[in-house]
Amino acid sequence: MKRKVLPVGTDDFTKARTQNLYYIDKTGFIKELLENKGEVNLFTRPRRFGKTLNMSMLKNFFEIGSDKSLFDGLDISKETKLCEKHMGQYPVIAVSLKEVSGDTFEEAKENLWDVIKAEAERFDYLQDSAKLNNRDKLNLLNLSGGIGNLASSLKLMSRILYKEYDKRVIILIDEYDAPLQKAHENGYYKKMVLLIRQLFGYALKSNEFLHFGVLTGCLRVSKESIFSDLNNPKVFSLVDERCDEWFGFTDDEVKELLDTYELSKYYDTAKDWYDGYQIGSTSLYCPWDIINYCDYLLTNSNKAPQNFWANVSENGIIRNFADKADRKTLDEIEKLIAGESVKKRIRTDLTYPDINSTVDNLWGILFTTGYLTCHNIDENGFYELTIPNREIKNLFEDQITTWFDTKVYSDTDSLNLFCNAFPKGDAATIENHLNTLLRRSVSIRDSQVPEEKKENFYHGLLLGILNSRPFYWNVESNQESGKGFPDIRVVRPEDKYGFIIEIKYADNEETLNKYAEKALKQIDDKNYEHSLSNMGITDIKCYGIAFYKKLCRVLLK
Repeated sequence: MKRKVLPVGTDDFTKARTQNLYYIDKTGFIKELLENKGEVNLFTRPRRFGKTLNMSMLKNFFEIGSDKSLFDGLDISKETKLCEKHMGQYPVIAVSLKEVSGDTFEEAKENLWDVIKAEAERFDYLQDSAKLNNRDKLNLLNLSGGIGNLASSLKLMSRILYKEYDKRVIILIDEYDAPLQKAHENGYYKKMVLLIRQLFGYALKSNEFLHFGVLTGCLRVSKESIFSDLNNPKVFSLVDERCDEWFGFTDDEVKELLDTYELSKYYDTAKDWYDGYQIGSTSLYCPWDIINYCDYLLTNSNKAPQNFWANVSENGIIRNFADKADRKTLDEIEKLIAGESVKKRIRTDLTYPDINSTVDNLWGILFTTGYLTCHNIDENGFYELTIPNREIKNLFEDQITTWFDTKVYSDTDSLNLFCNAFPKGDAATIENHLNTLLRRSVSIRDSQVPEEKKENFYHGLLLGILNSRPFYWNVESNQESGKGFPDIRVVRPEDKYGFIIEIKYADNEETLNKYAEKALKQIDDKNYEHSLSNMGITDIKCYGIAFYKKLCRVLLK
């Protein structure tokens, strides 16, 4: 039997079921939704967690005239009474706001019209209806041409469908918050909020033709922002145990997938890299990661795991977070990267302008967008947050390290004073500025290496700083001199000065001085000054620098 094709990038249920694609059965979602639904239901999940595929599944299940054979052999087909009552029994309006964006409000509004027009065109067959009058048919034609009132368009479609089928309508809105994010980024948030609020108000509140609605998104946008004209939706959040297993892949589902493609030996790696998202009471993998990892393993000789999620997520969130971080926050980032947890009170409903206003709000965004996960909420309402897996940990390290390097190297006044102190022999100024830089840093690389290699972190840090300054120095690392290889050697031949730096990592704060002296002794014992003297350098300074975490001691020979 021919093996099914991996559904890389596929979020259409019909394609998944008709084009020999591998499909992990999530149809149990239909039963649990019907058992728990409110009039309007909001599911908040990170990006690439199967929201669009599930919405496509709901559309195909509920819509009148859909192909019922798509569900043959799936779990929901065993629920015979439920299927008899609900399968193919409702008119359905299904739209995705994922691509509604633009540099201006007018462009975004036109994109929203495109979404409405495409959905209205699906009902062109109603032009032959005996139940609709000419005005109804004209209204549908106008909507498919982008003519009419955009805000009330979904309600108008609902009324026409109700008139045709004498059944209330199910409305599915995928990625409902995407237009608001783009509007906030491009400066027309207030206009977009007003439009979306009116659209949802007409469609989901003052709509007597509505059976129920389902929305998906990353964030639970504040009621005061877009839901003020709408009764509170029933929210199925990341900590809700209801419907918790239907977005994302469970451990058993991943094992079966790997086994199907004879990739079971990669299970431990897959779990380490892509598992760890806690939704309700279920630990889940990101579907995008697992599907792409399996595809990668089948088509590449290099079997090293890759960071797939980073390429599709808004990683600027981490940069904004780091920019607002104070010393306490940076310490908490270090704890997270070291595999520990931090406790935070999370605000789950925000407006987009609120998001970047405080670092506390950004903690909540890191949680809801999938950079962090929650394993427990204590009796005081504090969320216990951790980094879910190796993929996101690497993303944190790369992004925060880049931010730190940029932040450090952009402080030109401080760095100039620091570097100028070396040829002057001003050990106190060097130590003072270096301690300041260390306090501002996040010791990501330091915290991730064995004790015997910690010197490498500080060696790299000093090299980066010294090379970043336009002093026209020759900065060399581990070049042979005398009887050994000094850590750093800096020379400016035309001015006949140079300096040597030897680095040590201390046992604790109390031994910093001892290790700095040990560094100076090594410079003497191995005659590191010899090569500089041979070059005609007459002004030679020798520095022993000892580090311990965020502290240093600088001694001058």
